Amino acid sequence: MTKTEIPPDHPRRVSLETREAIIEGHEAHIVATAGLLAHGRGEAFDYLIGETTTDLARNAARAAVAALLSASHPVLSVNGNVCSLVPEELVELSELCRAPLEINLFYYRKEREDAIKDALFAAGAKEVLGTHDRPSMTIPELSSNRRKVDPEGIGSGDVILVPLEDGDRTEALKAIGKFVITIDLNPMSRTAVFSDITIVDNVVRTLPLMTELAREMKELPKEELHRIVESFDNTKNLAMAVEVIIKHLEATAKDIGKIRERKRTGVKKI
Repeated sequence: MTKTEIPPDHPRRVSLETREAIIEGHEAHIVATAGLLAHGRGEAFDYLIGETTTDLARNAARAAVAALLSASHPVLSVNGNVCSLVPEELVELSELCRAPLEINLFYYRKEREDAIKDALFAAGAKEVLGTHDRPSMTIPELSSNRRKVDPEGIGSGDVILVPLEDGDRTEALKAIGKFVITIDLNPMSRTAVFSDITIVDNVVRTLPLMTELAREMKELPKEELHRIVESFDNTKNLAMAVEVIIKHLEATAKDIGKIRERKRTGVKKI
């Protein structure tokens, strides 16, 4: 399929480029068909926060990086959408935080697993856990394919980053004592609510931010990192994220009213 050319001055350029990356990932067997629907849902919520990384999200990202850097065995869980959108950033964050990458798929097919593994290696990964040729253990609270985890990865990990996650696995990971970090544009999802740290932002903005923060924070004393994590309140974070959405909708409603009024009176915007 020929890639769609997006003009550099298109007002929706970044959003369309992200959409194209997901489509290409689907054609390469990295993204499941359901992942296209999930991306569309996320794109809708990105509209609601103004398609920008808020100060709230930056604060959550800082707490997330502090948790990863201070963990005994952090792990980055990888699904098709995340691999398609930010493979290089995943690899860099993995290296900065000493957190192995582990593939974990709901819609499992060996060709998808192989495609994701190849994409991660192409992005610079030295090792990828969770593949069919490795030992596995199961999370007893789950019945889906995502119950299988690598004993050297999520199985023994203490802090797990699960971007674009399923709510049932987040609950299951919490039930077996994991500290869970997620990236989710919907602050009302089960994933967002049950995680210890939820970054309400688009993964294409969050992963670059997290790698930047990891470079800045990697020399901080463990005591300072623990203080940052302990001072983070995810319940307050999510409540404020909903407020961000409400305020953005209110501001947008006023802007629409002004546009309608200009059209009604014939006044042109200068």
